Amino acid sequence: MATLFSSQFEREQEFDPFTDLLFNALLGFVFMFFVAYMLINPQEKTGAIDVKAEMIITLTWPDGLRDDIDLYVEDPAGNVAWYHSKEAGLIHLDRDDRGAYRDTIVVNGKDVANPLNQETVTVRGILAGEYVINVFYFAATSVDPVPLSLKVEKVNPELKVVYYGTLDLDHRGQEKTAVRFTLDEEGQVSNVNKRYKSLTRASRRQRASASSNQ
Repeated sequence: MATLFSSQFEREQEFDPFTDLLFNALLGFVFMFFVAYMLINPQEKTGAIDVKAEMIITLTWPDGLRDDIDLYVEDPAGNVAWYHSKEAGLIHLDRDDRGAYRDTIVVNGKDVANPLNQETVTVRGILAGEYVINVFYFAATSVDPVPLSLKVEKVNPELKVVYYGTLDLDHRGQEKTAVRFTLDEEGQVSNVNKRYKSLTRASRRQRASASSNQ
């Protein structure tokens, strides 16, 4: 009896190569399916931006204000980036802030008001010549003048603030030149000034001309 039990036990412990091969094949299939699924359905990169830039231009005004302030930037070739033309030459309007309009973020599945008021433009290449940066008061809700801060940062070869200044806007439709400067072939900034030049009229003429040619 003991011999029979021992014989059955030994048979149960015998190695079955077919079962082992089948199990390994199943594991390989599951792994390949998982990899294929990840390639077909990549995770969405919410909020991803292209960080390549030579200069970053940032306009801010007090948090929580409902006023809509717009940033206009003209390059030496006459290209103007603004909210109706967010890409103009090497200039890109990366953030168009409309005050409180649709200015919310999702936290724990709920919409929360985002108080930050900021517009950002990146210059993604060196084009020698003069750059003009204007601000425009598109929609006014405040009784008092709105204080603005403008910062121009040169990114390469290292981060450096080449201009920082403040100014006010006090009525709807007002446009001011925040700063003008010249950029040479090496990316050096010179001739910084605030001589006024309207960019809203020029940009709207360009848009009307482009529409008529379509």
